[in-house]
Amino acid sequence: MELENKVIWITGASSGIGRALAVQLAQENTVIASGRSWEKLLKLKEEVPEIVIRQADVTQPSELAYTCRFIEQLFGKLDMLIANAGHCEYMDVRSFDSSIAWRMMETNYMGFVYSLEASLPLLRRAESPHVVAMSSSSVFAGLPRAEAYSASKAAISQFMESLAADLKPEGFTLSVIHPGFVDTELTRHNDFPMPLIMTPDKAAKRIIQGITREQFSIDFPRALTWLLRCLKSTPFFVRHRITGSLSRNAQHEL
Repeated sequence: MELENKVIWITGASSGIGRALAVQLAQENTVIASGRSWEKLLKLKEEVPEIVIRQADVTQPSELAYTCRFIEQLFGKLDMLIANAGHCEYMDVRSFDSSIAWRMMETNYMGFVYSLEASLPLLRRAESPHVVAMSSSSVFAGLPRAEAYSASKAAISQFMESLAADLKPEGFTLSVIHPGFVDTELTRHNDFPMPLIMTPDKAAKRIIQGITREQFSIDFPRALTWLLRCLKSTPFFVRHRITGSLSRNAQHEL
């Protein structure tokens, strides 16, 4: 698949991986970058004037629908949706807070679903429509404190697998991204080691490579995702001993 002269909408494009994708894809495509922070979007446009910016919160379907009407008026179609917007919060079972799970599902999972709902009519006008969704390598193993975050991302991965079957007759290509640790505003708040962490620019290049190859599952870095997939394939009692030893509760007991 040639990634040029496409109309591409990227959600969560004001920072991190989304911003890096917008900058790189805008070199040969029309990019609509949306996000919640208008200030950050303006800085993005200052760097790359060709990028079209729109302020939109993925948890607000009306704002996404308005963005798609804007895209329709300007371009008449949409070749690719990159549903990148997301958030991460970790849980502490010693002070269980269900609102964290709600926020993760609302922003990560429903934000993706709302974006897809708004963009599908425009995608159906394209010759080779492509839906790209941001999941996480955390879906490959049940890691400590990631209950809510991993569940929201696993929902995306499973949704995309079913969606690929349903949209195949219409000529859609689907890709789901499972990145490892990427140096973003979100991960800078992490208080634990992040092996094989990479820059947003490097992550964006890997994603674009996977999109160009029409890969369904874009997993990186290879060493980390391979290790997590291997861990997932082991019997539960084996991986439970490994992940359990990493838990804050286990350390607290010591």
